[in-house]
Amino acid sequence: MADGASRPKFAFVIDQRKCIGCHACTVACKQENAVPLAKFRTWVKYVEKGAYPSVKRHFTVLRCNHCDAAPCVEICPVIALHKRPDAIVDLDRDRCIGCRACMQACPYDALYLNEDSGVAEKCHYCAHRTEVGLEPACVVVCPERAIVAGDASDPESPISKLIRDEKTSQRRLEKGTKPRLWYIDALPEALEPGKPAESSMYMWSERPTPQPVIPPGFEPPPDLLTTLDVGHAPQWGWHIWTYLLTKNVGAGAAIVAPFLAMLGVREGAARDYVPEIVALVMLVVTTILLVHDLGRPERFLKVVFAGNSKSWLVKGGWFLTAFGVLVTANIAFRLLGMHAAADAGRWITIPFGVMLSGYSAFLFAQCRARDLWLSKALFLSLVTEAALCGATLAILLPGEFESGASVVRLGVFVAALCAVAFMPFVDAKFLPKTDHARRAHAIFRTAMAREAHTIWLLAALLCASLGDRSVLFGTTVLPVVANALAAGFIVLALLLRGRAWIRAGQAVPIS
Repeated sequence: MADGASRPKFAFVIDQRKCIGCHACTVACKQENAVPLAKFRTWVKYVEKGAYPSVKRHFTVLRCNHCDAAPCVEICPVIALHKRPDAIVDLDRDRCIGCRACMQACPYDALYLNEDSGVAEKCHYCAHRTEVGLEPACVVVCPERAIVAGDASDPESPISKLIRDEKTSQRRLEKGTKPRLWYIDALPEALEPGKPAESSMYMWSERPTPQPVIPPGFEPPPDLLTTLDVGHAPQWGWHIWTYLLTKNVGAGAAIVAPFLAMLGVREGAARDYVPEIVALVMLVVTTILLVHDLGRPERFLKVVFAGNSKSWLVKGGWFLTAFGVLVTANIAFRLLGMHAAADAGRWITIPFGVMLSGYSAFLFAQCRARDLWLSKALFLSLVTEAALCGATLAILLPGEFESGASVVRLGVFVAALCAVAFMPFVDAKFLPKTDHARRAHAIFRTAMAREAHTIWLLAALLCASLGDRSVLFGTTVLPVVANALAAGFIVLALLLRGRAWIRAGQAVPIS
């Protein structure tokens, strides 16, 4: 076993021809690993297919797939998740910071958060048993031997013979995770998340989570019903959609700063300091939101000093740090009277502002479970929102109303507003071509129509009618108030859009 090449490569086969839906595997797993109440590392899903009197109940055992290209390992910022030489995907609870990114990355819904300890947990193939030559608890307890575990790299092992000789299927191969769990005779619709309908009541209990949102056109077939499953609530909430906004406001302030003179902003302290102050304040708020959202906030420094360089949570931390250093340096240059250095620093800060806004696109791309978040146009969408935030800041700063630059300033704002309003349609064109993505985007469109479109319209009307100067009233007071209201509408609209997007991404079931 010392030689890595001689180590076994563990895997699972679930023979659904034998499974009787007794839940012995679930109970044994919970007992063996002290799994908390209402949490599961392995569970049995019941799906009934057909119409009375020709109805058949199908059992499907769901669990971690111990993927060879495990997305949870890639996204984990502190290397708490790791792929062992024996092919088991294990989790070090002492390292986990409770960020829940792994839960968004796993297409199999196999991780959960232990609220008592504040860290993630999952099936680890009963590693404490396999290391001493024992089988996982779920395998030992199964009365029908429907769960087969073993070394899939040994061609003569029972599991290898089953994989070779029987017709098998695997879940969500389109995700490229290379799962190490094979099913024999599983109902395909039971392996496809969200395919069957779900009633408000399960066989022996109420549903543990709210009913999934089903937009028009995505109604499940009437002869397919899930009658028993476990609940998996959305893991990312208000911290995330608020952080997207604060990050973009800070990035937008830095991006627009070098252009303020061209946009007609009056020379003075506001033009010299406000963009950097706004950027720095929003950076602090963003950091607070990220730390507060962790299950183990005291371990945030692990992301910075002992992070996984493959995770965009870690890379994002690098951009946050670099951006903060540059913005602080620009303020220091101003205070020291080094205005030329501060002006040059603003130009240098632009690409860091762009990456501060856009790096989240690469982070969401690692959340492979959520198809709505996988649009290849997401980077452009986020940066466009940051540009709108910057243009909004520019219309709030004191300007030279007699100059033609004020018209340019208003034009840039309206152009950015239109671009941001149009980006959801662009995002939709670059989404994965899956039912999951189409369903999530339909949910998102419905939420946007309900929450944000009116606000976009109000902001556009206020700015287009009043701008920097009121022709009707001949005063600059009313336009200032109008622009402030428009800015408030913009911030609210971006917040609502972010909320709708984050919620819709998690509204489609993945197990």
